[in-house]
Amino acid sequence: MIEKILLAAPRGYCAGVERAVDTVEQALASHGLPVYVRKQIVHNIHVVRELESKGAVFVEDETEVPEGAMVVLSAHGVAPEVYANAQDRRLSVIDATCPLVTKVHLEARRFAREDQTIVLIGHEGHEEVVGTSGQAPGRVILVGSVEEARGVEVPDSGNVAYLTQTTLSVDETNEIVQVLRERFPGIQAPPKDDICYATQNRQDAVKDIARRSDVVLVIGSDNSSNSKRLAEVAREQGTAAHLVDDERQVDPAWLEGARTVGVTSGASAPEWLVDRMIRFLQAHGASSVEEVRRVEENVRFSMPASLRALSLAKTP
Repeated sequence: MIEKILLAAPRGYCAGVERAVDTVEQALASHGLPVYVRKQIVHNIHVVRELESKGAVFVEDETEVPEGAMVVLSAHGVAPEVYANAQDRRLSVIDATCPLVTKVHLEARRFAREDQTIVLIGHEGHEEVVGTSGQAPGRVILVGSVEEARGVEVPDSGNVAYLTQTTLSVDETNEIVQVLRERFPGIQAPPKDDICYATQNRQDAVKDIARRSDVVLVIGSDNSSNSKRLAEVAREQGTAAHLVDDERQVDPAWLEGARTVGVTSGASAPEWLVDRMIRFLQAHGASSVEEVRRVEENVRFSMPASLRALSLAKTP
């Protein structure tokens, strides 16, 4: 019988996700319908469905947006060709790219100007990786594991830099970087780690609860890189961990024999999903909830300039 819930903190929305979701909502309020959104604004199906209910229209590609319409670009960032396509279609663009992803884009462009080969540590096909690779066409080599780092070949071993996706496992990324440093002693690093503060904080927090839990439930969608990493990090502590969109996906068998259940949520999962999970676990016997706080987060990002201009234009 479940006795206790250990609730990780920080958890849930990071500053970049909060900014992106608010951007769509404010665009709907200021511009009116329709407002198109390229890709999922953040990787959480509940967030997407909620925004759809308010009038947002999600499309896979900017070429699907009617000419002259408004489009919001997702938090994951895009390649320069997306802006070019949007300009050709006379789209009003609001860029909700997370500022920490934009930082990686700027680093990629700088390394490209310096004629560096860029080893990008990340997951193939992820939208953030596609956007970052597009900043330096022909100069990016993607590496997704220690094994790939051991085998990667570059044109000039003395002219190499590395960047990383912002939502990776901190520990695994450090191992990959160590291999790259051993193979290419002169490899250039970004001025500051690319893995974002929120990713690191949530991974540190889930380690804390995993060590004290019989099972960990991570709330987040399967296409959310940072959410998947949380489940992986929990398992690395020797604790069973499961990634679920919400409490309806919890298999009762996972809870058999568990007295303490750890709960956390990915950076794109809203807090109301955590509330639902707590009520579900309380219905299964949990009588106490302990929040295990690792660190306080006070990061806030300003809204996109194009959105602020839209809001001002509507003000009488």
